[in-house]
Parts: sequence; structure tokens; C-alpha cells
Amino acid sequence: MAEKRDYYEVLGVSRDASADEIKKAYRKAAIKYHPDKNPGDKEAEEKFKEAAEAYDVLSNPDKKARYDQFGHAGMSGAGGFGGGTGGFGGFSMEDIFSQFGDIFGGHFSGGGFSGGFGGFGGGQQRVNRGSDLRIKVKLTLKEIANGTTKKLKINKLNQCDRCGGTGAKDSGAFKTCPTCNGAGYVTQVVNTFFGRTQSTQTCPTCHGEGKVVTDPCPKCHGDGTVKGEDVIEIKIPAGVGEGMQLSVSGKGNAAHHGGVNGDLLVLIEEEKDPDFVRDGNDLIYNLNITVPTALLGGAVEVPTVDSRVKIKIDPGTQAGKVLRLKGKGLPDVNGYGRGDILVVIDVAVPAKLSADEKRLVEQLAQSPSFRSAESTSKQNIFDRMRSFFR
Repeated sequence: MAEKRDYYEVLGVSRDASADEIKKAYRKAAIKYHPDKNPGDKEAEEKFKEAAEAYDVLSNPDKKARYDQFGHAGMSGAGGFGGGTGGFGGFSMEDIFSQFGDIFGGHFSGGGFSGGFGGFGGGQQRVNRGSDLRIKVKLTLKEIANGTTKKLKINKLNQCDRCGGTGAKDSGAFKTCPTCNGAGYVTQVVNTFFGRTQSTQTCPTCHGEGKVVTDPCPKCHGDGTVKGEDVIEIKIPAGVGEGMQLSVSGKGNAAHHGGVNGDLLVLIEEEKDPDFVRDGNDLIYNLNITVPTALLGGAVEVPTVDSRVKIKIDPGTQAGKVLRLKGKGLPDVNGYGRGDILVVIDVAVPAKLSADEKRLVEQLAQSPSFRSAESTSKQNIFDRMRSFFR
């Protein structure tokens, strides 16, 4: 499968482009590659879809922020056109033209933009879709490092088991919608800068279904859904981060009067870890060592995500030194290796000394090694100041 192109490249805009610039760029691409202008041209059709997908992400502030931070990986589970692997994640051309109408006003069909993908003017009824559900899931650092499976109890709308989601008492409790005569849409001719086009809107009476219920189901009272509680199992991959959103297809609310379920959108929250601070895929650990250990060196134990390891402290180790444990950090959510653990050394200086301890320290302070170390430290400070002002 061909690698996805960068969305900014698709629309030909810079990464700091304004919302208006993004909208204008999409409109230009949509006109250029629209199937009615390029009949039978598969390449133009793909570019038309590609532009719609790019605009769907870049025109949405939340999706754009995730894309800017995580690239295409951040869109897996973001919903919308970019929400699935391999392109449109199950979206139809109807969804694209619905988005297209936000740019040009209404859904296009008939004498303007139509037909090539089934249009809306040929009597198609809309497929109902249930609303999405959004939940937050808190994860420990260990769960983020290894991936996890969560079982969640969720209150949601389920399809009515009495009427099968139709909302009708029985199969004969329907009639053709008198407003749209079963088409599901009403049309009107509008003037645009393209010329006269036929704008198609969802029928206000049947809401795109083409029929109305004459005798409602006694259990759901004609809605087609009932409130329920489901236990849903969610697999969370390793390497996710705070604010990332995963999508579980079809686990949202059931649709009114039948159709497809919405999605369950899972927002990731990270629990504060007592040992580590996360920096991307790296983990930062502050290690306090004693003055004797800093002077003489030795081996100390530090935590990792799953266990503890021993590291070597060299004699004369200074506060602020950083030791790197390669590959002991978090895995990349895209599978590109692991981060590191950065051990930042801090020397713990006693706040109080006994009289004997004070006497020993004073004796050490007069020794050549300590006086030399003090002089070197001052010299290093002066060198850094000189380099700063050069």
C-alpha cells in the first residue's frame, strides 16, 4: 500500500497556514479533481478523496493538533475521514460530499456535481448513524509501556430488541414520506459561481429515511433505541500518550430507526508516576547520591518501568551529570524503537553535621584535592561566563 502523503503537501499549504488558507486550498483542489470534471479518471478520483481527507483533518483544530504532533499515526482513532487505516476508514462518497457542501453550500448533485458517485438526486435514502460516545481512560506508566486491555462498563443507546431498531410496531406500520415521496431528500436549484446547480438537502419530515412511522413500537416509542449498559473490551497499544484519542468502531450509540452504530472515542490520560517524568518516549529519573558516593564512586540501583537495574557511578561524579540507559524508555506508538531513561545525578548534602563530622569536613577542605577541585569549579564558571558574553 502506498505511503500516505503529508496533508499539508496534499493541499499545497504551509504548516502555519490559516484556516482560511486551508479552506481556499481545498476548494481549489476539489474543483480541479472533482469527478464530474474528470470522468473515468481514477487518478483524479483518488486525488479528490485525498484532498477531502486532508481538509477533514486540517480544518478541525483538535485533529490538526494531533496530526501536527503525531503525524498520520495520531489520526488512527481520530474519527472522520482520516480515522481509519488505508484512507477513509469506511466513509462513503456521501460523507465526502456532505463535507464538500460545507465549503460550497449544500450537497451537490444533478446538473452540477453529481452522478459520478451515485449522487443524492437518484432517490437514495440516507443511512442513519448513531452518535459517538467519548470516554476517558487513565493509564499507569507501566500500562503505557506494555500496552493493556481495559474492560469498561458504558451506558449507551442500544437497538430496540422489540422492533429491531425500526421504531415501528410491525412491518406494516410505515408509509412513504409525503414530503420527499420516498427519496429522502428535497432539491432546489441554486445559483453559484459554477452556474446553476441543484442543491440537495435532507428531507425535514423523514430526516432522509424516505418513510415515516404510522404506528410506533410500544417499547421504544418509535425511536428505535433503548437505554442500556454494555461491557466493552478495549485494546490500548503501547506507547500512547496524554491527549491521544483511540476509536473503537461501532461501539457507540445505536442509530435512531436503524442504521449503523456510532464509534466509541477513547481519550487517553496518564497517571502521574512517582519515579519518572515523561519527555516524549524518554523517561527522566532524578537520582540522589551521597557525598561519599559522588567522591568515591560505586554502584547504585535505579528503577525502570518494569524492574530495577544497577548502574555504575564514577568517582568524582558531579551534580547535574546525566547517565543514559539506552532503550529502557517507552516504545514509540508507531513501532519505531524505544526511548531512553535519563538518570540525572543530584548530590544529597546533609543539612546538619555533628561536631566531629564538621571537624572532618574542615580538615578535608584544607587538603590539596579539595582546594584544587574548588579552584577548577570556579574556573569552569568563569569560562562559561566568558563564552556567554563573546
